[in-house]
Amino acid sequence: MTALARVARSVRWYVRELLGDAAYDHYLARHAREHPGHTPLSHRDFYRTRRPPTAGGCC
Repeated sequence: MTALARVARSVRWYVRELLGDAAYDHYLARHAREHPGHTPLSHRDFYRTRRPPTAGGCC
């Protein structure tokens, strides 16, 4: 792997962690490890439970 490819991979990892995009991947890994045999939340339900409710109940 070239140095440029390593830098690009590192930047991608950092941005995903920073923005929270990797949170579902972390959740799936932890769920599989700690709750084998149980169905994990769907991607949509996972983010729905993480998002704080809005004042008006919209969006």
